[in-house]
Amino acid sequence: MAATDAEAGKSKHSAGLAAKTAAIGPSFPKGFLWGAATASYQIEGAWKEDGKSESVWDRFTHTQGKIRGGDTGDIACDSYHRYTEDIAIMKQLHMKSCRFSIAWPRILPDGTGTVNQKGLDFYKRFVDTLLAAGIRPSCTLYHWDLPQVLQDKGGWPNRDMAGWFSDYAAIVTKALGDRVKTFAIFNEPYVFCFCGYGIGVHAPGIADMGQYLKAAHVANLAQGDAYRAMRAIAPKAEIGGAYNMSPAEPATNSPEDRAAAEKMHAANNIFFIAPALTGSYPKEFAPLDAMGFQPGDEARVRAALDWIGINYYFRMKVRADATEKTMGYRADIPREGPLTHLGWEVWPQGLYDIVTRTARDWHLPIEITENGCSYADPPGVDGTVKDDRRTDYFRGHLTALARAIQDGAPVRGYHAWSLLDNFEWGEGYSQRFGLTWVDFRSGRRIVKDSGRWYGRVAAANAVIA
Repeated sequence: MAATDAEAGKSKHSAGLAAKTAAIGPSFPKGFLWGAATASYQIEGAWKEDGKSESVWDRFTHTQGKIRGGDTGDIACDSYHRYTEDIAIMKQLHMKSCRFSIAWPRILPDGTGTVNQKGLDFYKRFVDTLLAAGIRPSCTLYHWDLPQVLQDKGGWPNRDMAGWFSDYAAIVTKALGDRVKTFAIFNEPYVFCFCGYGIGVHAPGIADMGQYLKAAHVANLAQGDAYRAMRAIAPKAEIGGAYNMSPAEPATNSPEDRAAAEKMHAANNIFFIAPALTGSYPKEFAPLDAMGFQPGDEARVRAALDWIGINYYFRMKVRADATEKTMGYRADIPREGPLTHLGWEVWPQGLYDIVTRTARDWHLPIEITENGCSYADPPGVDGTVKDDRRTDYFRGHLTALARAIQDGAPVRGYHAWSLLDNFEWGEGYSQRFGLTWVDFRSGRRIVKDSGRWYGRVAAANAVIA
């Protein structure tokens, strides 16, 4: 196709997309925060620049056989150097919130002690650029990239981690608290504990359920300690967390499966919320001795969270299983709905279910901190990425979310995962979740059709055709 033909094709394509905006569906509350989420290791690259030290994910990806295709996050989306381009995309798509994370090894190369000013300065520049674009910075302190030097000292199963993390949290809050008003302490603590220490498919690659239980309790201690340190520095900040949640549906109507579903809900969805808000672990799953619980820990795990972030991707069907010695149940992703490229079931009702239950149980403001899907659609000959399945995915989930809000759920924001195609942990670059297509060799970005649709949704504050 000649250049002029390509431009004409793009023009016709854009006109056709714009025409769809006229059909407005469910609307959202005034001031609703439309945004996207990213994570430091998944997009930044620059893995050993400007004083940054090795993280557990640097070590893990550089270990042969751990990541599909031998991929690493050494360069990723190169957002450390191209963040202004990424923020310009967010502004173009009418986003008002950016959920990003801080790389702990950029701030404290030794894990503790001396601060790397170049690392702090990078995030100050990043936040200032967001603010100049009219975008709220929502800062996640920990999205899994632990300094390797702290893993060498035992990592999350070591109770000293709570104090080390609290010190790090205080440094970041002091440096950014004049700019950032919304913080998440952790992203998906269940995942970095269970997948990193319990089954070993994520960094640091330890498969020991005893280590998982200890790591999970220490993460709860760290959440409470960090909350108090942050609150002392920034008393007006809104401090919460982002938790992966899956509605737990019993596989059958048997009493055993119904009890197993509640146990899975306790272990997966609220294991890091209930201790913060009540000082106690959920009764359905509380192996205190195995977790290394000590007198006084009830007070330390408390954190009066201001908001709850929900990361939703799929529901789970749960059945009792006595062969699962630690958990006592088996949970599987159903395959009744359509499947994404990653094999995850598309089930918008699950978002409604988990949002309404969270609202009913905890009575706190909610943000959808992640929701998205992987499809591999490449750019066509006209240079556009036609990814209708992703648009359909978002349309279905946003319609379900609007219904939850109409039914009383106090949801104030939604962050698509993700702004960019990026490094997807054990899957490397084989999965594309982005609203923006990324050429991982050149770094070139192309906003996908789904991204342009999402931008019109944000502008209209309503689901559109």
